[in-house]
Amino acid sequence: MDFKILKTKKDYENALKRLEKVFDAKPGSKESNELELLAMLIERYEKEHFPIDAPDPVEAIKFRMEQLGMKQKDLDKIIGGKNRVSEILNRKRKLSLEMIRNIHASLDIPLESLIQAY
Repeated sequence: MDFKILKTKKDYENALKRLEKVFDAKPGSKESNELELLAMLIERYEKEHFPIDAPDPVEAIKFRMEQLGMKQKDLDKIIGGKNRVSEILNRKRKLSLEMIRNIHASLDIPLESLIQAY
């Protein structure tokens, strides 16, 4: 396959079809190199044409809690008390800068997600 920047939907679809064919390529083979290049080209096209917005901070926190198997009470030390956690998760209070820093450090949620308007 000739490699080029994917500019059209047809280019993208053709790259996806080819990716399916070389997906199980053996490492170090010519096809595995093709697989890596196709993946990069497809990723670039998708970022440009199908952007995904960051979740709002509350949804990001809830998602990370679910991933880690955390309960609401587990946030008490991070955010600052049971009532404050409840207010944050119910959108009755906004996150402070200190809370954002603590959540980022403790739960490894990207700062970009935590500073979104909500």
